[in-house]
Parts: sequence; C-alpha cells; structure tokens
Amino acid sequence: MASRRAGFSARATILSLLVVLASIPGAPASAVTPAVTPASPTDISRSSIDPLLGVRADRAVAPAALYAAFAKIHKMVPAFSRQTGLACSSCHYQFPQLTPFGRLFKLNGYTLTGIPTIGQPGEGPGHESLKLLSVPGVAVMTVGSLTQIRTTVPETQNGTVAFPQEFSVFLAGQISPHLGTFTQFTYAAADGSFGIDNIDVRYAKHGTVSDRDLIFGVTLHNNPTVQDVWNTVPAWGYPFMESEAVPSPIAGTLIDGALGQQVLGLGAYTLFDHLLYAEFTAYRSALQGGAMPLDSEASNATSGVIPYWRVALEHETPSTSLMLGTYGFVAHIFPTGVSGATNNYTDVAVDAEIEQRAGTSTWIGRGSYIHEKEDLNASLLSEEAANAHQTVWTARASVAYLPDLRYAFTLGYFQTSGTNDRVLYAPAPVTGSSNGSPNTSGVVGEFNFNAWQNTRFGLQYTAYNHFNGSSTGYDVPRGRNASDNNTLYLYTWLAF
Repeated sequence: MASRRAGFSARATILSLLVVLASIPGAPASAVTPAVTPASPTDISRSSIDPLLGVRADRAVAPAALYAAFAKIHKMVPAFSRQTGLACSSCHYQFPQLTPFGRLFKLNGYTLTGIPTIGQPGEGPGHESLKLLSVPGVAVMTVGSLTQIRTTVPETQNGTVAFPQEFSVFLAGQISPHLGTFTQFTYAAADGSFGIDNIDVRYAKHGTVSDRDLIFGVTLHNNPTVQDVWNTVPAWGYPFMESEAVPSPIAGTLIDGALGQQVLGLGAYTLFDHLLYAEFTAYRSALQGGAMPLDSEASNATSGVIPYWRVALEHETPSTSLMLGTYGFVAHIFPTGVSGATNNYTDVAVDAEIEQRAGTSTWIGRGSYIHEKEDLNASLLSEEAANAHQTVWTARASVAYLPDLRYAFTLGYFQTSGTNDRVLYAPAPVTGSSNGSPNTSGVVGEFNFNAWQNTRFGLQYTAYNHFNGSSTGYDVPRGRNASDNNTLYLYTWLAF
C-alpha cells in the first residue's frame, strides 16, 4: 500500500459517477426541450446493445421507453438517477465499481441524460447551439470514520474519530451535447482545509469505422489515472476508502497518487469496437498554493511534460467482462525549484480485471503490478539518497463477491518492494526503516452493507506481514512490529 506523497488521498475521493449529479431534479416540460427521442430500428444493432441493459450505451441519449423499462427493474432510486433516469446500479455494481455501462457513460463525457434540457427552439438533434440541464449538477459526499490501531502509536491517542473524514462538493454533469465534467472540491480533516480535488473535463463523440463502433474524445484532468474507467488503477483501486490516521508505508511509486492535484493533463482517447482502448496524455505542473510562475520555492515541479500512455483490451459477453491492459509514464521532477538536477521516474504497469455476473450476484477479480525505475540524481547530490539508480514495485490483487446490491465481501493482497537505501529509507520511530528496506506487505479484508445505493457502512481490517522492511522491530529506536500497525477501520459513506 503506497504512501501518499502529495495532494488529497485519491482513494478517499472516488465516488465518481454515483454522486456527481446527485441533486439534479427534473424540470417542467413546458420550460424545456426533450432530452431523449425514440430511435428507429436501424439505430440499435445487435453488436451495439449493451449486454446488461439492452441500451445503446455508446450513445449520448437512448430511447425513453428503455429508460422506463429499466426503472421498473431497479426499484431503488439513488441520487445518480436524477440526470440519467436510471438507477445507480446501471453504472455501478456497488460504488465506485463501474459496470460496462458505467464505463461507457464516462467515456462518452458524462453526457447521457434522461431529463428534459433547455435548448434553442427549432434546433434538431445534432445541431444544437444550446443544451443545458435545467439545474446545474451539484452533489455532496461525506465520510465519517473510526480507526483503531492494534498497538497505540507512542504519545498519541488511539481510537481516532473523524467526522467528516472527507467532505466533498461536486459540480458536474453535461455541459453541452458532447461536453461534460466531473469537478470535486474536498474538505479533508487531516489537513483542516478545503480545496480543489479531482477534476475531469471531457469532450467525446461517437462514430463508426468500417461499421465498427468508435468512441473518441479529449480529457483534461489533474490526477494521473483519475480519467481511467477500470478499478485497477491507483486513483480508483481497492481499497476504495482508507483511514488517514495510521502510519503510512515509507515507499510507493510516483504514479500511485503522488502527483494528484499537482499536475494538469490534456489527453486524447478512443475505444474501438468495444475492444481496444487507447489513450495518450501529457502532464505539466499545476501546483496548488505556490507562486505563479513557479520559482525556486516550488516543490516537485516537472521538467518539461510527463508523457502518459494507456492501452487496454476488453471483451464483453452478457455475463462476463474481461480486461487486460498496460499504462505508465516517464517523469522528470525537480525536488526543489525549477532548475538543476532532476529525479527521473519511469513507471510501467500491467493490470487485469474480470467480472462474472450471475443473476443478482457478481464476482470481481482485479490485479495490478507497477514497476518504477528511479534515477535519483538530484536526491544523490543533496545527500537524500545513497543510490542514484533504484527500483520500486507494487503489486495488488483483490477478489470481491457481491451477492446483491446491499452486501459486498472483498479480500485483497498488497506488496511494495524495492532497492535498499539507508538514506532514502532512513531509521525513524514508527515511520522509518531499521534496515533501509521499503518492503511492505499484507492483506486487507472488507465487509460492506449498503442500506441504500448511495449509503454505505463499511468494516475493514488491514493486517501487515511486513512494514518498512521487516516483520519485527522495523523502526528505530522503539522496535515496533509490523503487526502493531494492524488496523480496524469503520466508516460511513454518504452521497446526496
């Protein structure tokens, strides 16, 4: 489980599609123009039917009759349904775990609407100069938690209560027929501050190539992997919620949340024939709270741009979803200032996901491996590292069983390892390493009860086999054991 090196915790802000439109009500039909229109028989082909819904998920709108039929199947009425006219379970197995339909909703720029919209009279579909939701998308998420560590950290109080642990306001939804946004502002109790969090603005269109479906678009976002649609990447991976009141492992890869809210990326992506996904994004520093332009006081500014790639193959059947992919980037970072030597990171990851549906139940298996090559030239010069050339790698795997919409059981394994460095991973009480090793491993199990589709009660337990290089006496001088950091975490996650 990687350390958090910058920004808000990505995992504490991953409600995504469930909450961004939580408070969008319908408007009187006399004041607006319809958002959905019936489709002709030729509009829906066997190859383009979403296996879960029988709906053209790759289009920005779908027939109103299909919305009505789906609403009868899913009788729960969560917040997300206010824009789309669909239940939360159409896009999520349980939030934030996306269904195939949910992935297509995001790739289409958050523009699917099931409520009337404000438009210019006399304009037909595809020629709109105005298509506004009747009310801007505003939503709220809040998390409260209790954290109990097995062995109290010296000179601290155990049994930490955080309310709110996180409190987020979302401004999001369709902006135009092809443009949508997911914008999040978060208060974090650990920082005692309110600020910008995850942002993803998308322009997307749909077409065909040799009678094959093609989605293509552009994304502007501020957290590498937040734009992704699979729950294997760092921004959306398991565990989906974590305590901020526990000791953090000493090492992690740069792509694993370290650049969140510290960069801005502009990328282009495409999904061809519901089979091949490809994306390329370039990131540049967009530090929060620093001088403009960046100067000698800046921390972790990029040198040039950071190129990021993502390629994934997916396969869908009525009961099974499969994905195999790779992603990564190459980053040159100034630890301090905007000139001089840099630390260079090359992160390459492979990931896979399988979803097996049977009636109301779902099994989900996920795995990822990230390998980071580090050339720490700047840290070596400043004597903050003993070795210029190092590696760090992380591996994660999890299996989830969701018998229905209310319950979920998940078991995961995590491991971080890398090159020994007694300077970079120096001895220190609680958070240090006695032998200069970053090795950390363990398991995390979780039980969820979703009283409603937008209300969750979670019970999570994390058990460490190794922590910062050892199972026993990993820190100096106190000699704390890895199992002393085992954590019981109770939380409530609400969206409205």
